[in-house]
Amino acid sequence: MNSLFIRVYEILVGGNRYKLLLSGLGVTLQVTVFSAFFGVVLGLLLAVMKLGDKSKGILRIPYIISSAYIDVIRGTPSVVQLLIIYHIVFGGIKNVPPVIIAIIAFAINSSAYVAEIFRGGILAVDIGQTEAGISLGLSKVQTMRYVVVPQALKNAFPALANEFIVLMKETAIVGYIALQDLTKAGDFIISRTYNAFIPLFTVALVYFVIIKFLTKLFNMFEGRLRKSDIR
Repeated sequence: MNSLFIRVYEILVGGNRYKLLLSGLGVTLQVTVFSAFFGVVLGLLLAVMKLGDKSKGILRIPYIISSAYIDVIRGTPSVVQLLIIYHIVFGGIKNVPPVIIAIIAFAINSSAYVAEIFRGGILAVDIGQTEAGISLGLSKVQTMRYVVVPQALKNAFPALANEFIVLMKETAIVGYIALQDLTKAGDFIISRTYNAFIPLFTVALVYFVIIKFLTKLFNMFEGRLRKSDIR
């Protein structure tokens, strides 16, 4: 056991390699948080577009666009989307930081799943809530904004929390675009120390601890939301 601790110290502390993991963790969190934020914004827009009237002329266009977008994004691997955005969309543009490209790619990917989550949350809101908002003099947009969406967010929160956790794990592929996240930092340490066991298990442990913490945090927040439902 002592020899294991000594080996861990040599690999992670020796040469300050633990700083690579800390730096990589910062990149992972940065990509995850910003991608989740923009993914939620875009996903909500897509959900509203898909819930629009799909049977009348020009009003059918938003439905077609959102449906096609969601089908394409959900039907292709996230790593392929990342590489397309990196090599093709931004391939001819110089000096674009890889972290920005990663955020854009994962925001686009996440938005398709978030859109379906929001759509389900909105459909779960009783139609009587919409009728009540309109009867109070609110427009359809105001009713959606002030009455339906807040309730839909509450309904969709558990699925949104799960999407955030899944998104964090999916960001482990950003090494494909030469971005040094937590996983890539572990790979770099392996190449320098020729030891795979300690770096990989350290990376796995860091992911596990963070995701366990986030799960507890989301569960606490969800519990508070549920308490507010009790009259």
